[in-house]
Amino acid sequence: MGLLTEGESALRGRIGHAIFSRVAGPDGPAHRARIHGTPGPRWFGPERPIRRVHGDASMFTGGLAALLLQSLHPLAMAAVAGHSGFRGDPWGRLQRTSAFLAVTTYGTAADAQRAVDRVRTVHDTVRGTTADGEEYRAADPRLLCWVHVAEVDCFLRAHQRYGARPLDDEGCDGYVADMARVATALGVPDPPVDRAGLAERLTAYRAELRATPEARGTARFLLFHPPVPLLARLPYGVLAANAVSLLPTWASRALWLPRVPPAESVCVRPLGTAVTATIRWALTPPRDPA
Repeated sequence: MGLLTEGESALRGRIGHAIFSRVAGPDGPAHRARIHGTPGPRWFGPERPIRRVHGDASMFTGGLAALLLQSLHPLAMAAVAGHSGFRGDPWGRLQRTSAFLAVTTYGTAADAQRAVDRVRTVHDTVRGTTADGEEYRAADPRLLCWVHVAEVDCFLRAHQRYGARPLDDEGCDGYVADMARVATALGVPDPPVDRAGLAERLTAYRAELRATPEARGTARFLLFHPPVPLLARLPYGVLAANAVSLLPTWASRALWLPRVPPAESVCVRPLGTAVTATIRWALTPPRDPA
């Protein structure tokens, strides 16, 4: 591509700043400088698949899909509904999640461990009882594993469909293995380390999953009443439709989410690819002409 004109560069900067400030928060630039600029060993080297996946704009769609899929475990949904405050402060929750992903993926090993320790401390305080009388604990290893495998599956599916550089088979297995490193630190025993293990573990949870009223309410909130500016509603709607298209059919049906498979291939996915490419373009700093 040729060099951007001054007007194009300014537009790119405005869009990129708007997206980054929403996702990373007001302290985003300072956090980014610390994460990437602090010397020291990392959990993951620059060649690792986790860096490619988490650095791509496809994460926006993958993250939405992960939230929808995770909500289908009644205990996980009860913990989120009762303790996360995502409705009152959805952007704050997103910023905390993105900061955790950034630190554990790109930060120093010491900073990554501190981030994990903070999350584990919070998990230890999250416990309660569902409307059906079931007790839950966020630190429950089985519940942690469900949240983990749902997240890994959706992030990887989104990257392979919308990412700028999809991974080969070895890279896909490598991504699952990289994420297992983080999961182990968070308290997940024996997380899957390749795609076959990931698929097997997801299947093992199937009997525990169902759409509670809270899960369907969360889906409506995320997809139809998002806390985004009016101008962002259309691109957000495209990302949301593509997040739904990533879900297994049984999951979208359980959440009462409409899907028209022919429209997905003809319209939804091409639009998703275009919006993801636009976000990627906006968030990529322009090259210095020198």
